[in-house]
Amino acid sequence: MKVAAQIDLYSLGTNIRKIILLAGEKSRLLAQRWKEGDGAPVFTVQGRYTSRGWTEWTQGFQFGIPLMVGGLLGEADLIEYAERMIVEKMPVHITHRGVHDHGFNNVSTFGMMLRLMAQGKIADEIWKRRYYELALRTSGATQASRWTALPDKLGYIYSFNGPHSLFADTIRSLRSLALAWQLGQELMEEQDTKVNLLSRLLAHAETTARWNVYHGTGRDRWDERGRVAHESLFNTVNGSYRAPSSQQGYSPFTTWTRGLAWIMLGFAEELEFIAELEPRTIASLDLPYFHSKEEVLARFEMVTREVCDYYLSHTPLDGIPYWDTGGPNLHLIEDALNRPADPFNSHEPVDSSAAAIAAQALLRYGHYLGDAGRTYLAAGLQIMERLSSETYLSTDDTHEGLLLHSIYHYPNAWDYAEHTGATPRGESCMWGDYHLLEAAMWCEEWLQKVPERTFTKEVASKTSYSATPTVPSRFFDIGLPLRSRR
Repeated sequence: MKVAAQIDLYSLGTNIRKIILLAGEKSRLLAQRWKEGDGAPVFTVQGRYTSRGWTEWTQGFQFGIPLMVGGLLGEADLIEYAERMIVEKMPVHITHRGVHDHGFNNVSTFGMMLRLMAQGKIADEIWKRRYYELALRTSGATQASRWTALPDKLGYIYSFNGPHSLFADTIRSLRSLALAWQLGQELMEEQDTKVNLLSRLLAHAETTARWNVYHGTGRDRWDERGRVAHESLFNTVNGSYRAPSSQQGYSPFTTWTRGLAWIMLGFAEELEFIAELEPRTIASLDLPYFHSKEEVLARFEMVTREVCDYYLSHTPLDGIPYWDTGGPNLHLIEDALNRPADPFNSHEPVDSSAAAIAAQALLRYGHYLGDAGRTYLAAGLQIMERLSSETYLSTDDTHEGLLLHSIYHYPNAWDYAEHTGATPRGESCMWGDYHLLEAAMWCEEWLQKVPERTFTKEVASKTSYSATPTVPSRFFDIGLPLRSRR
């Protein structure tokens, strides 16, 4: 990716507003047609959302989108619709032990309700607050109970494939554990054994960092720094690592770009969370790999930088990736990485949903780093600029999706294509729409306070970053003090 030296924030602000307004229109369009018997919408076929997949992991996005739009635009009908659907349809997801997706389904709904309460955008009724808090506490503990223990106090929340399987995606679900811990929840197991949810969060993150991310040294000395494997496989008898794997990528030895984006965003988000903890909080956990808050931050910063750098160096000039860095026909696209991605090519599909997730990661990581993060912040803004263009933003008022040219499962041929042999294009998915809107919400909150209309590296080098406004450092802030500060 070629990071632009200058971003026109005034024009970008107009585009961000367009994303939010369009998201509201698409939410209403889908709500008019969707029936419970249709199943959770996953991706579109000829512009119409359909249900297909392993689990109903996208329902939280379905209701989280109108809730976000309602909060951003002050549209009470969208908030009322979303809240009614959340109360009616989402409780089953709170105690779902068969998935690794609680951060997607429950934080996007119950967590967003509490966020809007904390911002004063909806009434803070005590019984509703307690209900939503209980939902998040239960969700986080339930997610943490889906656990494979490894030697040396490591372990992971295992994927729906079973106890042997660690997915890259799950790093984004760690926010369900973070919120439950923040609310004071513990997981109770056999003989009243108490499990600290923060310990499980850190164990899962470190296991992911060791085995799903390649660092270019030791085991990884023949691999590329920052590359990501979608899945890691373990021997559940003795906890030993066995092999990389991939469910939705081309191979275990190439990088499925949405898996890369999940790692980018998950670690960037947890950096924000850990940064606000008191040092004694980490020290009290007695983890052999993290003795202090500083060690956690150093490890998370290293991993986040590695994967973000890998993304920037393995993505076309405009920041929109193809679905896998090793797509078998990428060589047929002349100079694929040295020109903007072409969603209409006949060789390999792009994945705009990976770009939306990555954009938010780059924005938040860049913001976290301050002056040192301006390249990442600029890259995130540039991707948002591209995704809000006519090429990627769905303006067709009959198309139910918001973000075009996304991919779900290319190896399984689940994505709609016009004819046999054609590459999928022109379709949307729930996680792409949601994460584009979530990134737009970040930008909207940031742009409302930014003092300059133009962002340039040159100006940045002469201006203290403290002059640049901040957004809430805990992006999934629900209006509570951290436990360590009570």
